[in-house]
Amino acid sequence: MVKLIAENRRARFDYFLEETFEAGIALTGTEVKSLRNGRANIAESYAAVEGQDLYLINADIPPYAQANRFNHEPRRHRKLLLHRKQLDRLIGAVQREGRTLIPTRLYWNDKGLAKLELALAKGKKLHDKRETSAERDWQRDKARLLRDKG
Repeated sequence: MVKLIAENRRARFDYFLEETFEAGIALTGTEVKSLRNGRANIAESYAAVEGQDLYLINADIPPYAQANRFNHEPRRHRKLLLHRKQLDRLIGAVQREGRTLIPTRLYWNDKGLAKLELALAKGKKLHDKRETSAERDWQRDKARLLRDKG
């Protein structure tokens, strides 16, 4: 059973999500305590390649209120922990195929470790977004008609 901390709901609207991966995150103590309070925002974040590693960029974990001067930087770059084969595959997809790595969910796993679900994504154009919106509206209207009829 996973306990959700943060979710990027806009990712499905802005990107075609192709494949998902589970990654660990290298965190400091005050970041973990802040996450335990359920405070995080991954809406505008993404994963980028720096050297031979992946880093989570622009994810907001607010400072822990009870911490003193040893508190963390809220939007620092956080290293993502993956197997080397997965890293090489993702780095290749980002550099060669022009894909983007978008975090979709941040959660606690069964062991109580913070995990990040990353999706290998391709950006949508404006007409694709309109099409997605129209499809979602039609599904909602269809469900409403079937419910009212039956």
